Amino acid sequence: MEILAQYGHVLVIVAALFGFFMAYGVGANDVANAMGTSVGSKALTLKQALIIAAIFEASGAWLAGGEVTSTIRSGIVDAEAFKEVPQLLVYGMIGSLLAAGSWLLVASHYGWPVSTTHSIVGAIIGFASVGVGMDYVHWDSVSGIVGSWVVTPLLSGVLAFLIFMSAQHFIFNTDSPLKAAKKFVPYYMFFAAYIMSYVTVTKGLKHVGLDLSTNEGILLCFAIALVVALIGAFAISRLKIDPDADKEMHFTNVEKIFGILMIFTACCMAFAHGSNDVANAIGPLAAVVGIIQSGGQILDKVSLDWWILPLGAIGIVVGLATLGAKVIQTIGENITHLTPSRGFAAEIAAATTVVVASGMGLPISTTQTLVGAVLGVGMARGIAALNLGVIRNIFVSWVVTLPIGAFLSIIFFYVIKTVMEAL
Repeated sequence: MEILAQYGHVLVIVAALFGFFMAYGVGANDVANAMGTSVGSKALTLKQALIIAAIFEASGAWLAGGEVTSTIRSGIVDAEAFKEVPQLLVYGMIGSLLAAGSWLLVASHYGWPVSTTHSIVGAIIGFASVGVGMDYVHWDSVSGIVGSWVVTPLLSGVLAFLIFMSAQHFIFNTDSPLKAAKKFVPYYMFFAAYIMSYVTVTKGLKHVGLDLSTNEGILLCFAIALVVALIGAFAISRLKIDPDADKEMHFTNVEKIFGILMIFTACCMAFAHGSNDVANAIGPLAAVVGIIQSGGQILDKVSLDWWILPLGAIGIVVGLATLGAKVIQTIGENITHLTPSRGFAAEIAAATTVVVASGMGLPISTTQTLVGAVLGVGMARGIAALNLGVIRNIFVSWVVTLPIGAFLSIIFFYVIKTVMEAL
């Protein structure tokens, strides 16, 4: 307690620096979830994607990142264990931010899309295990995360496969693809708008005071989807069809339609991602600030100081701008060749999986969801369409994320503890 009172302001500054570092890692690695398929399918250039992502990620993080945040991320550790030694929780949270941020920096450098959530969870498991004992770690939550390595990519992959194959059947394999697109694309637009609205309303706007019941949320999303589909149907109906044009020209025009849809889905995903995953950086930071401001008390919920959300938002944008291109390239180009229709199928399958998993309370990684969806689209063209070497590296990086986060966190925890006790 005494050490927190004496050096509290120093610990807050250090936590803020490492919180920014972690947000930088989130921007560098995780923003590819929203933009990778758009860039890979050439619906957006990298520069356009970076600008759009910066705007919508920052808006999501800043405007909808939450008025309150849980002090212990994802219920991984029993907070009661730290009541007598709150300084250990402070050291651990600071060490966790540094550990997870360091791993994300390495992964981003090599272009590996890993889970920022699993990075910080692994780090928290690490310091808690040595700080208060492994008995205080909720291992059932950890087993759920391990299970998600298989379930999440599989579910999104199957969905992406089905969505893409339906587009092939109803549009691309017909005698007049553009005429078929005029008929069926509004239905895809309705489905996409509904899913994206649902992600944005339930995951992105839940902290803005938009207190909607489940039924009200569903009705609002249905209305938005209907409007989008009607506008889309009107816009597509105005496209002129040259009866003498060859099928290749029809394919090109249909892909342009899907390209426009991808820009819409990318904006929604970026907003929802910024509002949610900024918590991986500011959750531990808010815990540190809350403990020090309360004089060593560990509260279940803490109010966010005015500067915490902007710090996370700026960190995400800086990370995206300086190091985000490598992971975007991995997801968008290196796994399999994407066109706008394939990228659209992957993006919608990933968003649908997020909605389903969230509704069922399953632990989920947006990164693993999207990678699985891209794999599903690739499988629709056969195993030869996939870059198996890249896929192997991605899967290995997923498996090692938790233990590396834990290992680094233990080291940093002991270093910080030793330094503070020596003061």
